[in-house]
Amino acid sequence: MSNNKKTTLIIGAGGVGRVVVHKCVQNADVFGHIVLASRTLSRCETIKNELPDADIEIASVDADNTQEIIELINKVNAAIVINVALPYQDLTIMDACIATKTDYLDTANYEHPDVAKFEYKLQWERDAAFKEANSMALLGSGFDPGATNMFCAYAQKHYFDEIHTIDILDCNAGDHGYAFATNFNPEINLREVSSNGRYWEEGKWIETKPMEIKMVWDYPEVGPKDSYLLYHEEMESLVKHIKGLKRIRFFMTFGESYLTHMKCLENVGMLGIEPVEHQGQKIVPMEFLKTLLPDPASLGPRTKGKTNIGIVAEGIKDGKKRKIYIYQVSDHEKCFAEVNSQAVSYTTGVPAMIGAKLMLEGIWKRSGVLNMEELDPDPFMEEMNKQGLPWQVKELEL
Repeated sequence: MSNNKKTTLIIGAGGVGRVVVHKCVQNADVFGHIVLASRTLSRCETIKNELPDADIEIASVDADNTQEIIELINKVNAAIVINVALPYQDLTIMDACIATKTDYLDTANYEHPDVAKFEYKLQWERDAAFKEANSMALLGSGFDPGATNMFCAYAQKHYFDEIHTIDILDCNAGDHGYAFATNFNPEINLREVSSNGRYWEEGKWIETKPMEIKMVWDYPEVGPKDSYLLYHEEMESLVKHIKGLKRIRFFMTFGESYLTHMKCLENVGMLGIEPVEHQGQKIVPMEFLKTLLPDPASLGPRTKGKTNIGIVAEGIKDGKKRKIYIYQVSDHEKCFAEVNSQAVSYTTGVPAMIGAKLMLEGIWKRSGVLNMEELDPDPFMEEMNKQGLPWQVKELEL
């Protein structure tokens, strides 16, 4: 793999892109020269200006255009491409990495632009091409997916002989003061939440209506919160790689106000992804809604409170039942003070940097397309503690 070049190409200059740049600069001995590229050069400029002493170059690129990405990778001689653009653009960027034999990393799996569906299938299909190029593609190195996959792998390695059930628990108790806003790309966020839920049990997927299954979980440092079952992408790979698994579910917290707003928007058709005719023009309701809502990147300075994301795993160790909780708590204001972004972007951007760091250092070195839990969790978990995402493990009563 071509990791001797010491140029890191980051594609995407939103909230997560900002965090990745800041954290790569903090680890400049590994990342070297940083090229930040986006369709909107002004966003790159803003991030570059926040780090006046750093070795950062900015570039314009259309991430939907594989040829343009190939030309940029070759021009800057990138050792790795960190993709923090939109999930619709994963495949074009992966194909550019295959063509240039460059290592690749993203934080979220591929989404079809015109179908509310996300899955790994089309990314996994590129495994042979990455092997042929002797390059590595690391999928989902964010928090969930990402750190949650590592928590599962870590639990499997150190705490269990076999894991029978996993619940992934995602709580954002941040308050931004708006009546309604989304903490990351509104299109992606609202699609995720308004889709049917799904969980895996005894070898098959079971579908639920949106928000049909609710539980209250007491999140350390946050308190009890209503948590709703959603489908989330990391489950698709974890069911393949965690030994002895019988059930896996994903829960996320939502407040009453958020759900009420979302239901109203859904009822009037504002979450639609099909074009509608409006005064002689075609508009996509969801895209129009995105224009009306606050830009997630603007929430940073006004968000207070904490996030708590973790996993509860239950299984067997030395013939005895065991249950553990691995979780990480971040504070929105502390994250903003460090990198000008709130905790939702921070908790995604830091693991992206860590995954790329381990790849560049050759600690994680395999060819092909890989999910996080296929790699040794220990160096990643160690880096989380060093890079601003300290985690804890609690034994729970059965």
